[in-house]
Amino acid sequence: MSDTTTHSNSTLFARIFLDHPATVDESYFGHMRFAFGFSFWLAVAAGAALIHALIPALCETTASRILKRLHDKIAARH
Repeated sequence: MSDTTTHSNSTLFARIFLDHPATVDESYFGHMRFAFGFSFWLAVAAGAALIHALIPALCETTASRILKRLHDKIAARH
């Protein structure tokens, strides 16, 4: 019974932490680094969009430039 439980736990671990990063040819930590960087730039873009919403003369193209750059990074990975 422990062999099955160990295999099942290992499969669950792989499914949660390893399978998706492998689809983009990355390790868990490499994928984490990419995702953290991506989320940082999304937050910056959101902040720029918020500033632009309040004062339209500011950050006119900041959010769209960041999003284009992020899109290009994602497109280059697949």
